[in-house]
Amino acid sequence: MTDLLVNWIWIGYPYSERYIMHFDNQIIILLRSLVGQGGLILFFAFLITRIRFLRRLILRGPASGPGSVILILYFSSIGILGTYTGIPIMGALANARVVGVFIGGLLGGPVVGISAGLIAGMHRWLIDIGGFTALACMISTLTEGIIAGVISSRFRNSQNKWLFAALWGGLAEVIQMILILIIARPFSDAVSLVQVIGLPMIIGNAIGIGMFIAIAEDAFREQERIAARQSQRVLKTAREAVEYLRSGLTPETAAATAAIILKNIKVSAVSFSDRDKCLAFKGAGSDHHKPLAPLMTQLTKEVIHKGSYQIAKEKHEINCSVKGCPLSSAVIVPLKVRGETIGTLKLYRTGRQSINPVDVEVAQGLATLFSTQIEASELQRQTELLSTAELRALHSQIQPHFLFNSLTTITSLIRTTPEKARELLVKLSELLRRSLRKPAIQIPLSEELYYIRSYLEIEKARFGEKLQVDFEVNAPRETTLPALTLQPIIENCVKHGMKGSIKGVHIIIKAEVREAQVYFSVNDNGTGIDPSMIPEILKSHKDGDSIGLGNVNERLEYLYGSGLTIESSHGEGTQVSFSIPLATPAEAAAG
Repeated sequence: MTDLLVNWIWIGYPYSERYIMHFDNQIIILLRSLVGQGGLILFFAFLITRIRFLRRLILRGPASGPGSVILILYFSSIGILGTYTGIPIMGALANARVVGVFIGGLLGGPVVGISAGLIAGMHRWLIDIGGFTALACMISTLTEGIIAGVISSRFRNSQNKWLFAALWGGLAEVIQMILILIIARPFSDAVSLVQVIGLPMIIGNAIGIGMFIAIAEDAFREQERIAARQSQRVLKTAREAVEYLRSGLTPETAAATAAIILKNIKVSAVSFSDRDKCLAFKGAGSDHHKPLAPLMTQLTKEVIHKGSYQIAKEKHEINCSVKGCPLSSAVIVPLKVRGETIGTLKLYRTGRQSINPVDVEVAQGLATLFSTQIEASELQRQTELLSTAELRALHSQIQPHFLFNSLTTITSLIRTTPEKARELLVKLSELLRRSLRKPAIQIPLSEELYYIRSYLEIEKARFGEKLQVDFEVNAPRETTLPALTLQPIIENCVKHGMKGSIKGVHIIIKAEVREAQVYFSVNDNGTGIDPSMIPEILKSHKDGDSIGLGNVNERLEYLYGSGLTIESSHGEGTQVSFSIPLATPAEAAAG
């Protein structure tokens, strides 16, 4: 048996020549049939990329609770279907059952892999097909689920996931062949069966597993790229428009902002209005949709009255009296200041194009950002100290970046968990109130930490268990520090630590007394930074689109003579630290 097994695994030339000549037709037929089952594999891979709930469970990591039950049922069903679509041969079955079980273990973790293997294996054993290998197949199916679950963490950290999955899937099939030889009886029949089905099942199922992972991973990455491009366009629009809207909502600023939206967002036309008239119109139909004309669309009036968005799905709802007007649909969202609707933003489409959910999200995100900027334009600017002026610049950088992601997260929770959405809205309103408040040069550490926790609550709702944060704060109660010093550092950890990371990021925030200084550090286990880039990061980029660590560094240097220290290497996480003088109670009260 040992000699036969060695010869079969390594396939020495003289033996392989006889083997291939003897079983050539059967092997080719089996291999074609197993690879042909790839259509079923493609279908289930497609479902994972298209069903939002399943996609979230997969991206979240090893499953637990109700989510694990869904994944167990899903992947065990793939395994059971693999059994039913198997090919009867020599009193057994050549099948792709392992594909569903093994992928379940890789993507869902040990609980999913073991459970799916047990269910699919028990099904194979209990149904009366496949004869003398039923028990061996049940044990091997469970074994392969266990193997996949055990290596799932290594799979998630691997670079070429499809190749990793295919190689381990092939190895798992080798183990299945060994188990058939050990368990199935009569032994001579088991040897004959393995000689025929061994190589086709190892190769065919390894290809199936690798193909499933490759398709799913490519689809996930494409969706991330699409979302990232959309976010970039919205943020670019908000960034370019902010200089105009700081002067308030006027026909001039509305026209400039509408032109920016039309340039960056793929819509047919854009318009702004106040409560009574159109302020600006750009794009298709601008030959007859003129600024300063009274409001004509009933839906626009409803938006102003009710304060909630409306969608014009048909041409007649736009209520344009000009024959041949190209506008066919629109989304109308309110612009608000201190809770009162002061006007609207409209995005239009023409011809057969209709407003889609992405258009609605973009319009709502832009309207919220613009409303905040218009409201901020009413606040008196601080000009007394350089540090305060730089602080306002930092506000304008953080606000669009964070707010759009927050609104997207909250929007996704409104239908599923409205209570959580309400809680996050409260947190977001607290952050916005802070950003619109006249900034102080120094604030208590407790206040900075309060807003950091509000920010992290929103981000944890977005990333789930992938974002872990620990606070190790042992600083005196009277400690003060420049406002918005820690938050930009932590936001960078979240933004850059999550980028390209499947396992997520763990952040540790520390504050402790060292001699006559309060030492702060923010550590993460993210993707790290190339050390050669650190000097550039510490420069202040007033026109950049990042959350300026350079800005924080410059303010610390201005106030204390020393700024940020960044220690990092690619793939090994980052530590950002700084120190400030230990304040006495009298100094804290005065600050």
